[in-house]
Amino acid sequence: MKKLALLLVGVFFSSLIWAQPNTTTPHDENEQAIRSFDGYRWKMKMMRPGEGVKAGLHKIPPEDIETLVWNNAKVPGDVYTDLWKAGVIEDPYFGRNSVKAQWVQHYEWWYAYQFNVREDFENQEVDILFEGVDYSCEVWLNGHYLGKHEGAFSSFRFKINEFLRIHKYDFLRGRNMLVVKLDPPPQVNASVAGKKTPWFGDYWRDLIPFGIYRPVKMVTTGKVRFEDVYANNKINKNGSADVNLEMTVENKASEAKDMTFVASLKGKNFDSKEIKLKFNQTVAPGVHKITKTIHIDQPELWWPWDLGKPNLYEAKITLKEGKTNHDFNAITFGIREVTSKWNPGFKQGVDVSFPRSTYINGKFHFIRSACWGGPPDIFVGRTTLDKYKELIRLAKEANMNNIRIFGWHPPEIPEFYQYCDEMGITVWQDIIPLGTGNIPTEREKLTEIYNEAVKVVKERRNHPSLIMMEGGEEMLLRTRDPQFGRAFLEELGDSLQAYVNLPYVPDSPLTCHVSKEAGFKEKEAVHALRYFYDMGKWLHEDWYQTLKFPIVPEFAITSVPSVESLKKFIPEDELWTPGLSWGHHWADLTRLRMQNWDVFGDEMKGSLEEFVNASQDAQGIIFQNGIEYFRRQKPELSGIALCHFITYWPDMKWGIVDNYQKPKRSFDFVKKAYQPTLISFDFKKRRWSNKEKFTGSIWVINDYYEQYKGCSAKLIIKNDDGKVLTEKTYKIGNVKENSAQKFEEISEKVLDNVMEKFFVELELTDQKGKVISSNDYFFLIGDQKADSDKFKVWMKERMDLENKYGLYGSYYHFFNDFTGENGGNYDSDTQTPRAFGFETE
Repeated sequence: MKKLALLLVGVFFSSLIWAQPNTTTPHDENEQAIRSFDGYRWKMKMMRPGEGVKAGLHKIPPEDIETLVWNNAKVPGDVYTDLWKAGVIEDPYFGRNSVKAQWVQHYEWWYAYQFNVREDFENQEVDILFEGVDYSCEVWLNGHYLGKHEGAFSSFRFKINEFLRIHKYDFLRGRNMLVVKLDPPPQVNASVAGKKTPWFGDYWRDLIPFGIYRPVKMVTTGKVRFEDVYANNKINKNGSADVNLEMTVENKASEAKDMTFVASLKGKNFDSKEIKLKFNQTVAPGVHKITKTIHIDQPELWWPWDLGKPNLYEAKITLKEGKTNHDFNAITFGIREVTSKWNPGFKQGVDVSFPRSTYINGKFHFIRSACWGGPPDIFVGRTTLDKYKELIRLAKEANMNNIRIFGWHPPEIPEFYQYCDEMGITVWQDIIPLGTGNIPTEREKLTEIYNEAVKVVKERRNHPSLIMMEGGEEMLLRTRDPQFGRAFLEELGDSLQAYVNLPYVPDSPLTCHVSKEAGFKEKEAVHALRYFYDMGKWLHEDWYQTLKFPIVPEFAITSVPSVESLKKFIPEDELWTPGLSWGHHWADLTRLRMQNWDVFGDEMKGSLEEFVNASQDAQGIIFQNGIEYFRRQKPELSGIALCHFITYWPDMKWGIVDNYQKPKRSFDFVKKAYQPTLISFDFKKRRWSNKEKFTGSIWVINDYYEQYKGCSAKLIIKNDDGKVLTEKTYKIGNVKENSAQKFEEISEKVLDNVMEKFFVELELTDQKGKVISSNDYFFLIGDQKADSDKFKVWMKERMDLENKYGLYGSYYHFFNDFTGENGGNYDSDTQTPRAFGFETE
């Protein structure tokens, strides 16, 4: 038996650690016993719905070995990954195998865990704690029914003292059997909106994830224990801070207890003097909230990485009765203040309904973000904490200072926020997933949604990285009743802000016709998606220049993963020319060709590698050009979130890092465009005639609170062969902190002999010649209007085909063998259908 020195709230425990709460030294020894049930010691079995109980699976004798021959399983994990590893199903990520696994979601799955107990738990409380089960389950211990739970995001626990089998020496008499029945997952998202992650959308197929996806623990405490500890801190006008420790305490005894609270607070990732607090409190039976304030004269504030240091504090609290320790809690938090202000240039109540500029500790935090697109795997049994840490590190490497978790994806595990805390990356989050516009109307069911959201925010509110809350993601695009939808989202916000003091906006993007019916204004926010979905209507630079909004919660362009990654999920005989598995993994083959043509003037389909690389470069170039356009609008525009950073299965879609944690080539373009201090070229078009002067302007955007003095900007223009056509240096003077400023107008007659492409390079240096920022672009020789007209013709051809064979989402229309177009015919599995449009001369 080992004693646990410290319990970090919400952290996975991978080893078996437990003890009795009998120490008399606060913080130095364990006061809360944690026994982890995580790992591969679980077993699983399939049953038809309703048949498991009839067969008596919940009453398997604890000392029996019957479950040893069930399939192996892992917790945390998911049903599909357990079945794949057991050889029951083929890898759902490979080819079109996910279709073959749809039967799994129509059965109930029984999970069993055997464990021995030797300790006596007199005068103690012993619970089984489930941190998260997706979606619905029932639980038994040694044949005794413990209860049922629904809701993927909320934890739940059962008291088990009276059902435990305990023996100090006889392992058979001390053996216990925990049995969990996972119900078949719900089939209609609208009935569980906000309580389960939507399993549809344009980057997944109809396979509904479910499983015991977060840790399971046996927790032992004294009769008086913590339910929750929140460091609700405030920064005072004189620069000091007050940390209000809001402790929710439950007394499970039948009489009041005279308790001693011993607390300490010190820096976690920096050196500081320890602050101690000790007080006595009588705790009556039941649940109570006790608040004590710790004053810090000179606090070390938490900042995003580009504004300062992400300083973190740790508070430890021991709960004692005389010499007996009942419970212990430790939390990590940061001292920071988040406020929002109205964006300049937009009229309150006329253009917008909400402030959209975020301030951290009084400083404007321009948000350089991407929608997370996670978890790293929709089948959570396939992911690891190492993946999380690497992905967040990559986000910071790409110069992002924020990650947005939007309403098609779940709230993340505690480690996600922990890593963001430590790396200084803020989190902008739809607290629960409400991607569907349809929610229940019954008051009882709405209350369940609110309660689930409150549990989510309470578990994560100590994380200083969480700075912005949203209620819905495109919810009002689909709601049947706009007024009801708005009222629901506003009440959700009231529920959340009762527990955490953070800015909240009800929905995104708030500019559709339904949102306007609900009373929202013309310029609330924009989801910059129309270039992709309306592909052909505009060349990309003509499109994004139509957008003037205070914030961009989504900016979406698609691409294909690398050839190396493709080979991991596309069958070899379907790699090139693209076969059916490309479509199944959401490759929009027509739009990819069109997107390549827009950027390069060529579809770039000479080979698999050429096409893949071009799609990634096209994604990156469109992202770069759009990001720079939006950033030049600072401070009127206050944030950008790309769609996405990752995606949760191997697909051909939005991410700039693929499912195997491999950055695409587009990653480097985003990294360049998101430089905190950026030299930028403002241009109106990408196609130029040899007879024209090349025109534009040089800007500098500076998100740092640091001024650069005596700066120079260098401009170089090169032709196809890399020959320098012109090189000029401009003395631009001082670059102000937190600014976006135009410095020089450019007009150069240098294109006479350029054949196809030309290149522009920029470099910003300070007065000592140190390079602050560098940037580059390429342009085409061509006719902007003629190519725009050609793109529109292509758009009509694309739309005619999609309308004929099923709107966006169906991939059969890419394959003539499936549709019968142009003499195609599919009559044998010996055929390998190939996408049309990839023929080469």
